[in-house]
Amino acid sequence: MKKALITGISGQDGSYLAEYLLGKGYEVHGMMRRHSVAENQNSRLHHLNGAIKTYYGDLLDYPSLVRILLEVQPDEIYNLAAMSHVRISFDMPSFTIQTNALGVLNMLEVYRTICPSAKFYQASSSEMFGNSVDEDGIQRLTTPMTPVSPYGCAKVMGFNLVRHYRHAYGLHACNGILFNHESPRRGSNFVTNKVVKGAVSIKKELQEKLELGNMDSYRDWGHSKDYVRAMHMILNHHTPDEFIVATGETHSVRDLCEVVFSKLGMNYEKYVVQNSKYMRPEELKYLKGDASKARDILGWEPEYTFEIMLEEMIEKWMKEL
Repeated sequence: MKKALITGISGQDGSYLAEYLLGKGYEVHGMMRRHSVAENQNSRLHHLNGAIKTYYGDLLDYPSLVRILLEVQPDEIYNLAAMSHVRISFDMPSFTIQTNALGVLNMLEVYRTICPSAKFYQASSSEMFGNSVDEDGIQRLTTPMTPVSPYGCAKVMGFNLVRHYRHAYGLHACNGILFNHESPRRGSNFVTNKVVKGAVSIKKELQEKLELGNMDSYRDWGHSKDYVRAMHMILNHHTPDEFIVATGETHSVRDLCEVVFSKLGMNYEKYVVQNSKYMRPEELKYLKGDASKARDILGWEPEYTFEIMLEEMIEKWMKEL
């Protein structure tokens, strides 16, 4: 039985990945940070109670990483832990850089020292490209990385550290450059779930307006379930490498609002208002990824469409609100 360690297991991707690996017969271990309210900490994992083993730790707490890797001795490491909110990274730049860059360095050092025969996956991000776009409007592995947020800058460092450790120490360390991916488990301060929750709340007359930032940002949105499958494929490819995971379709925040509100029988223009406090100091305007390498080499294909993903999210809030 293979043993997998997932950092950030209590997040959207971590919880879906835990389910996926359990379904493949893995022994699953997870690291999570301590929250003062336990219900907020493991709400995405309640249904897995007893099936996984979790540990308190932090990417910035080197001794906790040593303790966990010594105890688990994993065959596979999925480093999903991060300060994950791009807009908030402008408010907390130092913490973001420490966690998303130096935290990756800490993980790589402990991995190299304790279990170098394991395979290592790093959750890299489309935010690393910033506003660099090829002439045909697509971001590829060859597209220059010019990030426009502290989050993106930190992710570039983490990405390069993984490549460096692979070449310098012969480690099976790989990067998945994941474009935006959502699900009913996405935090409600991320724009997709904020729009869905807000629209359902308006439908149920629980609120009157929905405040958003830039309505003309374009993103390549997929489903987290599809993307955790890709993580496993990337890690288990015979050669450690970099892969982009994306749908190849892009939608604006305005498109997102139009689809969600129309599915609820409403016109978003009556309810959505812009608030400058949600604007980024430097905007990332357009993301659309080329996942042809993952499709051709790994055989990965997304199963969810943009609309099906949003319908799942709407259904969740219709039940909960």
